[in-house]
Amino acid sequence: TIDGAQGEGGGQILRTALALSICLDKAFRMINIRAKRRRPGLQYQHLAAVRAAAEVSRAEVNGATKDSQLLEFRPRRVVAGDYRFDIGTAGSTSLVLQTVLPALMLAPSPSTIVLQGGTHNPLAPPFEFVQYAFLPLINLMGAQVEGRLLRRGFAPAGGGCIQASIQPVKCLQRLELMQRGEIVRCSAEAILANLPTHIAERELAVIARMLRLQPKDLNFTIDTDAIGPGNLIAITIDSVNITECFTEFGQKGVPAERVASMAVRASQRYLASGVPVGGYLADQLLVFMALAGGGNFVTMKPSLHTLTNIAVIETLMSIRIDQKQISEHGWQLTLVS
Repeated sequence: TIDGAQGEGGGQILRTALALSICLDKAFRMINIRAKRRRPGLQYQHLAAVRAAAEVSRAEVNGATKDSQLLEFRPRRVVAGDYRFDIGTAGSTSLVLQTVLPALMLAPSPSTIVLQGGTHNPLAPPFEFVQYAFLPLINLMGAQVEGRLLRRGFAPAGGGCIQASIQPVKCLQRLELMQRGEIVRCSAEAILANLPTHIAERELAVIARMLRLQPKDLNFTIDTDAIGPGNLIAITIDSVNITECFTEFGQKGVPAERVASMAVRASQRYLASGVPVGGYLADQLLVFMALAGGGNFVTMKPSLHTLTNIAVIETLMSIRIDQKQISEHGWQLTLVS
């Protein structure tokens, strides 16, 4: 039994439990699902993750209804293949993908998964983060995952679509990320959908000034296929050992200059810390590190979200993830089996 009210009390507890359950063939019962959220219980995005995990593992499920705070999940066996899931809202396709990706990376044969819904949601990693920062590290662990953005879907309109092609591996390799290495390039992209172009121009002007970027490092994308309006800033920092990506979404009533400066400040905190792995990326690597049976990386001070994720992993697996401060801004996370 897993208490969904522990720690930060959000949907990540459910997604981590589902991901490990289908990989380990271990049933679980979750109570108090998303108890600390404004709308507790399973919402459409979380139901999509449950349905995807259940289909991939041919699981028996009880309690998979909207607003339910109790779920029983019993996987049978992971089946590779071609899958398609529609969230039905602007809920995050990236988070549903990350729920079933570990199991499909360890499946006996290749898989393809297509997900429809939100690809650009302020409360989840946008596709650019997944493409530039997340997947390259996952691929270092042995499997080969190729992500494709078929259509952007900004919240609240949704209507986006992503595809992932997965070449599995028998066992995941350990991930060791102790040093960032020299910074090779810093670049920024402004993405607009159904909004005036001056928004992106103002955002890129702020970023260029604050990060001292040259015109060749600034990109401007106009999306004519998205259903609704949307704006994303993505600042990508390429280092020898890792690529990190910091994003910020435009919001109604928030000046473009403020949106850009928030993205810049996040990237500046990362640059000043000297660590290789940013806070959001640290969260998303933990399940894969646990399934690899070892590894370590250096990141910023673990957030409550990260600490909660660690607690769920340790509940479902006979491992420990140690946290040790090694510098003013750096914490080393090490898996101990």
